[in-house]
Amino acid sequence: MPTKYENVLSWGSDVGDATIKQAAKASRLPFVHGHLALMPDAHVGLGATIGSVIPTSGAIIPSAVGVDIGCGMIAVECDIRADQLPDSLDPMHDAVAKVVPAGLGRVHQTQGWKSDDPRWAKLPALPPSAENWSDRDKRRVGNQFGTLGSGNHFVEVCLDERDRVWLVLHSGSRGIGNTLATGHIELAKGLMARYFIDLEDDDLAYFVEGTREFDAYITDMLWAQEYAMGNREAMMDAVLGQLFVAVGRGKEVRRINCHHNYTEREHHYGRDVWLTRKGAIRARLGDLGVIPGSMGTKSYIVSGLGNPSSYDSCSHGAGRRLSRTSARKTLTVESLKKQMGNRSWDEDKAEALLDEHPMSYKDIDQVMADQADLVTIKHTLSQVLNYKGA
Repeated sequence: MPTKYENVLSWGSDVGDATIKQAAKASRLPFVHGHLALMPDAHVGLGATIGSVIPTSGAIIPSAVGVDIGCGMIAVECDIRADQLPDSLDPMHDAVAKVVPAGLGRVHQTQGWKSDDPRWAKLPALPPSAENWSDRDKRRVGNQFGTLGSGNHFVEVCLDERDRVWLVLHSGSRGIGNTLATGHIELAKGLMARYFIDLEDDDLAYFVEGTREFDAYITDMLWAQEYAMGNREAMMDAVLGQLFVAVGRGKEVRRINCHHNYTEREHHYGRDVWLTRKGAIRARLGDLGVIPGSMGTKSYIVSGLGNPSSYDSCSHGAGRRLSRTSARKTLTVESLKKQMGNRSWDEDKAEALLDEHPMSYKDIDQVMADQADLVTIKHTLSQVLNYKGA
């Protein structure tokens, strides 16, 4: 059950004071319609808190959506059992790395994509604002489509409680989404200065509905969300192909693709609002979602309970407990390798992946317990392969 702090409802039992105080700043904005809902994985972000759900009427905050517009999860259940997997998944790990380039700014290797590759069909047409994009940004749209990125973005092969194989992938709108978001955030800050609007945090700068700037942001944001979803679809198709080659057969049973950094027009508490989920997924009654833990821990396939107090939302993951800098200072490569056990993973990049150590994240089991009134667990997944950009 949630706890109320001013105009914030928090579902987290492990949410610090700084996180609550930051969320309260956003909740006090005059165009927030109702309370701000804070998910159990919440932690401090840029401007708006990661793990927050913000209903706004008449305005929108671009930094609340964030710089990775449309970031989210995709999971596919396959008709493959654990005993049908190869004895070693290391060759598949290498094969996935070839068809899904990963890393900061990484682009396609030409051998991975061909002009007639059906994955290109997932790429959306450019938005109107592309007329003013740089040549570099236009190239990045294609070059980075179907690529994973870095940080906490990953591809995993998992087994559920029935020993059924799942593929799970986390990624977003890559460099072009970041560029679009950053440009709009800076524009919003400039508008606040021009009209002498004082904010508790400059990163809560907003656009007013009905203005040219608002419309331009919505158009770019919705395009980036479509790009991110298509990006995940294209990568999942490629990974599925490698799994079926490794096993010698296989079929897709079902697919779940959900954003967790996005805004949509929704109806809550008797009013149409722009509902921004920054590090949260939609969990209407019966909605299927994907909630990952971290490297070396469990992930969950969930079904929404449609809790109106959370605006039909739930957590998007475990949530960070340590900043990346703190993780590097306090955790060790040796403990990371121990945590990963016999999984197939990027062990040669352990030093670069230290800030993704499972101990830098909250306890995913506690997060799930905290949101028992938001979702029910359908399947519990354990990784046997983890591929990540470093």
